[in-house]
Amino acid sequence: MSLTVTVFAQTKPLIKRTNYKTETVEFGVGGTISIVGAPNGSIKVEGWQKNVVEITAEVETQAANETDLATLAKINGFVIEDDFGHLRITSIGTHDKDYVKRVAKKLPKNLLAMPFRIDYVVKVPVYSDVTIDGGKGDLTVSNVEGALRINYLESNVRLNLVGGSLVATVGKGLVEIVIPNRSWRGRSVDMQLASGDLSVQMPLNLNAHIDAKVLRGGQIENALTNLKPRDRTKFTEKSIIARAGNGGAAFSFTVGDGNLKLFETGK
Repeated sequence: MSLTVTVFAQTKPLIKRTNYKTETVEFGVGGTISIVGAPNGSIKVEGWQKNVVEITAEVETQAANETDLATLAKINGFVIEDDFGHLRITSIGTHDKDYVKRVAKKLPKNLLAMPFRIDYVVKVPVYSDVTIDGGKGDLTVSNVEGALRINYLESNVRLNLVGGSLVATVGKGLVEIVIPNRSWRGRSVDMQLASGDLSVQMPLNLNAHIDAKVLRGGQIENALTNLKPRDRTKFTEKSIIARAGNGGAAFSFTVGDGNLKLFETGK
């Protein structure tokens, strides 16, 4: 009788290195800040009273050995472009083949597959327009009173909206929007979530027009008692077309598959 033994080779675990980088750029109010995140990593944007943009990045790189880590640490990171009131913060790394060809033509192919992430904290002047493009990771925005444009593949999102406007699309995740008080100084909100749950906190005495829809699976849970139907419609578990108070700013919330919850701020 013969016995066959199969031996499975164990994959050696990758080692990690984390680098920290902070940059500051003088930047006046009213300009636009564009942030392009890494394929993986979080982005936190905070408005402040200084005419300065401060970018702090935590770059985590993984590889099989210290030599490879040192090589990749020179490639993964971010660059800044400042041009006539438009500041661009762009993540760079092994995910960008064109960039790798320019800076590291002889980079071994196996290193292209090594995972990395970049976590950002970006402080911006309060009255700035901000555009954010991200892959997979948490997103938090607070105290920004300009125009916000967000496009994220997969994210847990928290937006504290004190003013300005919002146009956002998220592929998958959990999204929480907070309108902190009735004296909201914003113009409009258009939030689209393909798959996941969306919760919206609004002051009970806010004046607004609200369009809320769930397109496929899921439903709307409405705990706002001051909403009145408009355009001769009726509220359903899939659609609410309403006026809050005397009407005013336009709020549009759309979920493809998932639940949409409307409730009072502070509850």
